[in-house]
Amino acid sequence: MSPARPGAAPHVTVVNGTDPFVVTIENHRGHHWLGDEPLAAGGADKGPTPTELLLSSLGACTAMTVRMYASARSWALTGVEVTLEFNPDGAPDGGGNDIRRRLALQGELTRAQRERLLDVANKCPIHRVLTGKIRIESALVPP
Repeated sequence: MSPARPGAAPHVTVVNGTDPFVVTIENHRGHHWLGDEPLAAGGADKGPTPTELLLSSLGACTAMTVRMYASARSWALTGVEVTLEFNPDGAPDGGGNDIRRRLALQGELTRAQRERLLDVANKCPIHRVLTGKIRIESALVPP
């Protein structure tokens, strides 16, 4: 994959080879990682599941957004830990899915600062994507 050009839209390429569920993932900046399914689901357990990758995206965005906001205000935030669970109480009766997100904020922060950072977490870009309207266009590429 070639290096990213300035202003290029973020994108990844996912390739499945000979292992049933192992996929290699490469982003437009040349980073590589794996995805897979657990052994119990027929995978090789060589990487996170697609659901775990989705949760990790939200968690990473949350932590980074909260850190940026606190840093811009010189708040005493020394660490952020985000724990996420997918459908922690099982699939909802009415359909859809639930994500439970818990933030542990380290540092000498006031109650008001902590509450503001929770509000900021709910506005991180990936949170907005997941709670907004999503359109997915799919097409086959000629062989």
